[in-house]
This record gives sequence, C-alpha cells and structure tokens, in this order.
Amino acid sequence: MTADTADERRERAMSATETDLRACFVDGLHGDAARYRRFLDGLSGHLRAYLRRRLPRAQADVEDILQETLLAVHNARHTYRPEQPLTAWVHAIARYKLMDFFRAHSRREALHEPFEDDGGLFVASDVEPADARRDVGVLLDALPDRHRLPIQLVKLEGLSVAEAALRSGMSESAVKVGVHRGLKALAARIRGRS
Repeated sequence: MTADTADERRERAMSATETDLRACFVDGLHGDAARYRRFLDGLSGHLRAYLRRRLPRAQADVEDILQETLLAVHNARHTYRPEQPLTAWVHAIARYKLMDFFRAHSRREALHEPFEDDGGLFVASDVEPADARRDVGVLLDALPDRHRLPIQLVKLEGLSVAEAALRSGMSESAVKVGVHRGLKALAARIRGRS
C-alpha cells in the first residue's frame, strides 16, 4: 500500500466537496429548501476562503463581495448546466464579482491617491507665518476698534475675557460681543460680502 500524497488528499477533498455541493444545489433547484440552505452555507465557507486569499488587506469587503456573489449565484441558478462542474461555474461568478470590486475600488482609490513628497518639493516655509500675520493684520485693520481689539486680545494674544476686559477698559460682555461680531464680520469679508 502506498501513502497518499498531500495533493491526492486535497484532490479527493475537493472532489467530495464538489459532489456534496452539487447534490445540494440540484436538490435545491428541485424545491428542497433545506438542501439549498445547506448548499449556500457550504458554498459561503469556500467562497469566503477564496475571497480572503485574494483580498488580504480588504477583509471588511470580503463579506460584501461574498453576499453579492451568493446573490448572483442564486439569480443565475437557472443558467447552470448539470454536465459542468458546479465549483467552476460558481468561481466564474465569484471572479466577476471580484473584478467588479477591483474596478470600483481602483476608481475610488485613484481619487484619493496620497501624494508622497519624497523629492522635497514642499518644504517648510519661513515666509508663511509672516504672510499669515500680515493678512490677518490687514483684515483686522478693516474692523472698528470695538471688534478688532477684543479679537486681538482674546484670539491672538490668548487672554481670557476677564483679562481682555481689564486691559481694554471694556466690560466682559462687550468683549464677548466684540469677538463674536468681529469674527462674523471677518468671515463675511473673507467670503466677499463686506
């Protein structure tokens, strides 16, 4: 007696799986709901393994593609020809669903492709803070004192409302109102509605 090789054992297991799934599927086509359920359960396990091997980094998508494939198998069950292997027919459907996923995923990912700056194209600019400070200064100069001063003290210098009120001689509520109305006026000015 010769010992079975791993390939022979795998081939026998695949043949047994094919035979069992095919028998359940055919019985299901003839109205046996319990056997059709068994077919779907057995097929789910095999397809899940098939999809996981092909989507190692997209495990969250495996279940979605599995469900789409099972639905496609169910909807196309009338096209199955009993003389052909069931697993080949199912894998053809699964491959189409997988290709649909890859096409949709590649289009979506192309829109969100990260920009990698290995060449030093963008470097930190010493000019940016000075430019920003100048731009903020120009915007603030357009505001009346009752709005500009509270924004400078509270938002730019980081003082509390009470400290800003003491330094400016305004009441705390006037400082709060000044910040609020000043920021609103700045936003409107930036949007072009001065």
